[in-house]
Amino acid sequence: MTETLSLLGLDFVSLDVAQAAARIAARPADAPFGYVVTPNADHLVRLSRDPRLRALYRNAAFCLLDSRVVSGLARLLRLPAPSVAPGSDLTAHLLAHHLRPGERITIVGLAPERLPALVARYDLAMPAHHNPPMGFEHDPVAFQTVVAFVRANPARFVFLAVGSPRQENLAAAIAAGGDVTGTGLCIGASLEFLSGARRRAPRAMRRMGLEWLFRLLAEPRRMARRYLIDSPGVIALLWKQRRRGRALRA
Repeated sequence: MTETLSLLGLDFVSLDVAQAAARIAARPADAPFGYVVTPNADHLVRLSRDPRLRALYRNAAFCLLDSRVVSGLARLLRLPAPSVAPGSDLTAHLLAHHLRPGERITIVGLAPERLPALVARYDLAMPAHHNPPMGFEHDPVAFQTVVAFVRANPARFVFLAVGSPRQENLAAAIAAGGDVTGTGLCIGASLEFLSGARRRAPRAMRRMGLEWLFRLLAEPRRMARRYLIDSPGVIALLWKQRRRGRALRA
């Protein structure tokens, strides 16, 4: 039986990348649309401030931890520490090991010019692909166009690669229709890394939990606020959970 660990108000399924990919791929083909979220430190801080967004994550079929830093801090504070299954590694594993011959996936996001590189790298059948305009989440017509596209192009794996919380809102809207099957994967910039549009941190840095530092150095103007101002707030949240636990045991 898979262990579920509660951390910062979410029930994380404690699976590594290979285990998570196998569980997702094993969902019945006719199962109602479910979605996978992979919160990192930045997401967890935002969730603490937004109850509506927190509900989207709690309603996911799979909640997987995408932060070695959060996992390490949790262990240090003697809190539940789920296994880490980064979204980019999960996406790569699914594409490399769990697609059937000729199987078509659906992608929302990723610039069209990057699609051929992704198709070539993983020898994919041409995906159903829609790249919504910037700000689509604020335009009800554009948002519903994306939802309709996924409904018109059902697939066992639907990769929602438009960033958080846009992709989680999309996943919830698709699931709410009740007429779609498959699994939606909310995987942020993963396809950009896998297609070569962005360079990912070297494997050694990832193992040490320093992928955030690589991204900060690579894109300082875009990432400075996330990694230097917003994400460190997760430390206070973890400490608060530890104090609550001590108070309950007292």
